[in-house]
Parts: sequence; C-alpha cells; structure tokens
Amino acid sequence: MKALRRTSTATSSPVSPAAASASWIRSLLVVSHSSLSSPSSAPPLSPSPFSNRRSIKSPWSRRKKSKALSRRRWYSLFALDGRFHDGGVKFLKKVRSRGIDPSIRAEVWPFLLGVYELSSTEADRIATRTKKRKEYQKLRRRCKHLLHQLSGNGLLSIDEVNMEEGPTTSDPGSPCSQDFSRRHSFTNEHHYPRRSEIIIVDPNLTDTESSDSDSSYETGPENLEASPEPGHDNHTFKCRRSISIKRDDPVLDSTCAENFATWQRIIRLDAVRVHQEWLLYSPNQAAVSAELAAQRAESVGLRDHELIEPCMVYHAARLVAILEAYAVYDPEIGYCQGMSDLLSPIAAVMEEDYQAFWCFAGFMKKARHNFRLDELGIKRQLNIISRIIKRKDSLLYRHLEKLKAEDCFFVYRMVLVLFRRELTFEQTLCLWEVMWADQAAIRAGIGRSAWGRIRMQAPPTDDLLLYAIAACILQKRKQIVHNHSSMDEIMRECNSMAGQLDVWRLLDDAHDLVINLRDKI
Repeated sequence: MKALRRTSTATSSPVSPAAASASWIRSLLVVSHSSLSSPSSAPPLSPSPFSNRRSIKSPWSRRKKSKALSRRRWYSLFALDGRFHDGGVKFLKKVRSRGIDPSIRAEVWPFLLGVYELSSTEADRIATRTKKRKEYQKLRRRCKHLLHQLSGNGLLSIDEVNMEEGPTTSDPGSPCSQDFSRRHSFTNEHHYPRRSEIIIVDPNLTDTESSDSDSSYETGPENLEASPEPGHDNHTFKCRRSISIKRDDPVLDSTCAENFATWQRIIRLDAVRVHQEWLLYSPNQAAVSAELAAQRAESVGLRDHELIEPCMVYHAARLVAILEAYAVYDPEIGYCQGMSDLLSPIAAVMEEDYQAFWCFAGFMKKARHNFRLDELGIKRQLNIISRIIKRKDSLLYRHLEKLKAEDCFFVYRMVLVLFRRELTFEQTLCLWEVMWADQAAIRAGIGRSAWGRIRMQAPPTDDLLLYAIAACILQKRKQIVHNHSSMDEIMRECNSMAGQLDVWRLLDDAHDLVINLRDKI
C-alpha cells in the first residue's frame, strides 16, 4: 500500500483527486483478484464440523507450545499448611490445558481422583494415607479369607478355564444368546499371548486375623455378564458367571463358591496378558528383581512363571491383588474383563498397592457404570454420542441412520475402556488426566458460576470422554460417508485408529463441542 502511495505522489503529471481515487480502487481490486486467483489459495471445500470456531479459545489449542504442570509449579500452588492457595482452581486449569509432567503424576493423581480433597492440608493427607492403607489391608485379608474358603485342595489350573468356550446358556433371551454375542463383537488390535503354563494356587494363609473371622459373606443372585475375550483378532464378548458378595453373610454355598473360583481365574488370565507399554513409565517396577517378583506372585497364587519376565510377573501380581480387593469393595460390579486395562496404567504410576487401589476406586466411581450387568451406563453414553453427532453433523447422522448405525454401537470399545485401545500409553494418560480434572472441578463446585467458567476457559463436564469420542468420529466423517456402507465397516475404521490419533487435537475438538453443544445435549 505504501508503494502504491509513493508511485502516485512521484509522478510528474498532475492527477486530479477523482482520478487518484479511481486509480487507488483499481489497484486494490487488482491485488484482491490476484490473491483470490492464486494457485496457492485452494477453493473452499465442504464445511468441516469444526470450521466455525467460537471466539472462546480452547485451552488445548496451544498445548504443544506450552509446558505441562512441572514439579516447581506444582509446589508453588500450596500454602505453608499444604492447602491450595486458591482451592485448586489454578491447578485444575493447568492440568486441563497443559497436562502433567510424568515425574509428579504419582503426587498429583490422588487429588484428581478424589483420594485427597482439594481443600485438604498436608496433615489431612497424612491421616488419609494412614486410613486408606489400613482399609486396603483389611480388604486384602477378606480376599484371602475368601480364597481360603474356596480353595478346596488348594490347586487350580488356568488350563481349566477355556476362554474359547461359547455361552454357558442357550436361553435366547439371556445376554449369552447369539444376538447378544453378535452385538458384542469387535476387533482387538492387541494380541495377548496365552499363559497356559501358569498355575494358580491358593497362597499360604497364615495371617487371617480375628477381624477376618468376623467378616462374613453372602452370595447374591448369580449373574451372567458379557465380557471380552483377550487374545484373539475377533475380540468377542463371551458370557461368564459372576457373583455378588455381601460382607455380612456366613458362608458361600458350593455353587456360588465354584462360580467365584472361576471368576478369580479370569482376573489372573487378564492380569498376565496386560500390554508391556507401561515399562517405560515405571523404571523402578521394570527393574524389579526375580526374587521380589516371585514373592509377589506367590502372595496372590501365581506359580510356574519362570518363562515370564520378572517385571511382568510383578505387575500381574499387583493387578490380581488390587482387582480382587476392588471386587470385595464394590460387590455390585465385582470384576468384568476390561477393568484390568483401566487399572494397569494406574498401577504403573502408583507404586504402592494401596495408593493404586484407591486411585482406581476413584476412577471407577465414574467408569463402573461401563460394567453394569444391565448395560444402562454404556447405553446412556452411546446415546449421548449419537445426539452430539446428530446436532453437529446432520449429513453424517443421516448416513448412520441409513446404515442402522445411529446407535453408535461401533464405538462400544472406546466407551468401555475409555480410549485405552485406540491411544498409546502416554496419550491415554494425557486424555484421562484432562478428563479427571474436569470431574474434580465438578466435585469441588468449580466452574458452576459464570466467573468460574471464565477462569476455567470452558465449563467442565462429566462427559468429556464422550465429546472426545464424538470428535473422533467427526474427524473421520468423510471416510464414513463416502467409503463405508455398513456398520461393520465403520467398526473396522474405528478399530484401525489405534495409534493414529492426535490426542491434543482430539481434546481441542472435544472442547469445541462442549462449548457449542453442552446445553443442547
């Protein structure tokens, strides 16, 4: 523009104001036309679901240019008595927008998962740790008491559990019917080696205390649950039997005891098949000695594990102990396959079993609904995802309706294990931390007021995971609409996303959906 002005003033011939104005306008039109017709400017394509951003910036939009919550920053958030200066607002805002440095995750997670209150002092947290440790030890004693009742001759082999067996009932109305199995099939991208050489035995029970003898158990009604079968390309949900245990009843009858023994073996099968990704994030556990690993395995009844790396034996033994304790702690849910996938990252970060247990219990307060027998929790979440897609992209939704896939069952696995199979280990932790920060903000009442929403940059939601899943599908809208003509094809597309997703872009898009649709869903 300055060059044009200099050209106009430098000419020797006089130019009238009208002519100068016309020349100026023509110059602007030429520049504008050339920029629009430039080869580097591609014509606009069909609008993307995320093209119309609002003025509110996503807290994740500049994540890669900023630093995660560091140890120094973490310690600066506390007053002398160990309480957050501002009730935890800055802490949660930082986690939601930038994540957590891996070196302090073990210190931070108990706050996110409700083990510690955001208003607690250091003295409060010391008392909480003491109390939680004792409660976990009591749960473990109850588990050993149960195993002692169920042991019989004390020897159970994993080979007795045929994970390839079909449904245990032929009732067409039961969850084990063919229709139910068909609806619960999806591809598993992780291939878990079989551990048929492992023997499960009842450990020496020498520490049952008087409190155990006072503890009594009752079996509730026998349940049939659908559960995924690890170790195969076709990750099919098989039916299995489980029981509910009430802590105030005398004994388990023989039928329920048999079912409970099978359920115990399933926990062990899952524990030894856990993926090895966690090794890089827990060097202390990765370097565990063979002697210590053998001791831990013996304490939960795992034997003949010489062919397995000590670190994997140690990790599997920890998972068994914690999952058994959780089943006693939450007998309504008990154990369902998939829960080991949620626990493994927590156990990798939290090196003390009781800390890992209570963090897992905090996680499961929300995630437990994924494992309900009636599947109401899963159905509710799939319905929300469907409504998000319908509101955001009517063309995509109509295509799903045409394929009879508007129930969004093709994202069942994403919902069940919270993106654990689609993301890398580190990406999973990043997503979960942001999700936990949202839930912690809601528990603490942060973000309910207009002031709170401004400070947090966006309203926290209990359903951030669902917005992230919807965002993931919307990112694939072109392939789904133009290339896929059945729900099975869409399911394969979803399963092929494993390792291909950008978690921070996903969170950015999920955040935009929250801003635009939260009050409409």
